[in-house]
Amino acid sequence: MCQQPSIPLMNHNIVFYGAGSMAEAIVRGMISRSIVKSDNVIMLNRSSNERLAELRSRYGVMGTNDPEQKTDYLRNSPVIVLAMKPKDAAEALRGLGPLLSPDQIIVSVIAGLSIRTMQGLLGKEQPIVRTMPNTSSSIGLGATGIAFSKEVDEKGRRLALNIFEAVGLTTVIDEERMETLTGISGSGPAYIYYMMEAMIAAGIRGGLPLDQSTQLTVQTVLGAARMVQQTGEEPAALRKKVTSPNGSTQAAIEVLEQGEFFETVIAAVNRCAERSREMGAALEKELHS
Repeated sequence: MCQQPSIPLMNHNIVFYGAGSMAEAIVRGMISRSIVKSDNVIMLNRSSNERLAELRSRYGVMGTNDPEQKTDYLRNSPVIVLAMKPKDAAEALRGLGPLLSPDQIIVSVIAGLSIRTMQGLLGKEQPIVRTMPNTSSSIGLGATGIAFSKEVDEKGRRLALNIFEAVGLTTVIDEERMETLTGISGSGPAYIYYMMEAMIAAGIRGGLPLDQSTQLTVQTVLGAARMVQQTGEEPAALRKKVTSPNGSTQAAIEVLEQGEFFETVIAAVNRCAERSREMGAALEKELHS
């Protein structure tokens, strides 16, 4: 895991090619942690002036969808973050390739798009950083997997890590493990929310008001995560500490075991990873068609 002190990216322009929710989460984290000055952040999108005005108002960033200005920013910015929708990626990358110089770094948050495919669409072996953040990045508690093409030098690696450390934890992985990471942390928040839904529903069926059941569930999940984080103990060890033989917790665990809870979660992670591979393959086929 990589959580080193962040180095301010003083006087470096960073272009976000796409201005959606993930781009906004990263920008908010970078500015709030003084990784970059707001006027060094440029947000580009296809057509929505309203969205760009909203981002300028919130964060003081630059923004444009003017074709000439976009071309100028893309040609001259040392870091370009690809944050457009996958369906728009092929056109954007093919147009971007001729504008780039060899020292510009491409950072992708586009799910399913491999480094090889991005370089193919660009038409050159550009330094590329492929990432998979999750939605908790929007509150600074994200978990982001990062893979580097062989063209990314140490300065580029440090720069990319700075960007995503601004919105949570980062971990460097081999690109072929990206789908497994997607199954754990990329989609993982949804599994936890689903379990929380069930716990809240159980509280309501047991007679608790919705607000109380929700508050208790949220605090329980938050506390359990913090216990693992702060004590350094394995989840299994912490579980055993609160599971007295023949007690009520043991009875609950036995019900989960009867439902093959442990193996079901593993199967869900594996299926998520498998589906991510399928979607990536379909996307790459579409982009090359």
